[in-house]
Amino acid sequence: MKKLFIGNLAPTTSEQELENLFSEFGKVRSLKLISDVFSGQCKGFGFIEMEGHEARAAIAGLNGKDFNGKPIKVNFEVIKPGRGRR
Repeated sequence: MKKLFIGNLAPTTSEQELENLFSEFGKVRSLKLISDVFSGQCKGFGFIEMEGHEARAAIAGLNGKDFNGKPIKVNFEVIKPGRGRR
């Protein structure tokens, strides 16, 4: 299982839209869109988990692709030193 970072998303992006987009490349195991607490709008990024070969296909097919008027960034999650998971 691989976790992907999805960035440069429009504030109006929904989890359903992302799931539909990524399901073209395989089964989406989990999806978490980071939203503003007060407005409920997307903060511009989220995370998706997929199987390894499906995740690589999604990166190859979607990174830089126009989605809701913006070129999205899709890559494997990178955990920065000193910023462990909670």
